[in-house]
Amino acid sequence: MPRYRPHVAARPSWRCRVCGAAWPCSPARLALLGEYRENRTGLLIYLGSVMYEAADDLHGQAPPGALADRFLTWARSR
Repeated sequence: MPRYRPHVAARPSWRCRVCGAAWPCSPARLALLGEYRENRTGLLIYLGSVMYEAADDLHGQAPPGALADRFLTWARSR
């Protein structure tokens, strides 16, 4: 039986260690939404902090708006 491997970021590329997609990948997003189910503000604070770490690691490889979409926009309340 395969065991679950959490979809976490590999630094400094910020790609998923499991599936290779840009992190947070879809499985990571689902896991984060579940983990922060009762604390959307906490999720956004966490994602904002890792977005700034990614911006530093990626050294301008992605425009700020793209990083905001990647890390924050999907997690906002609807």
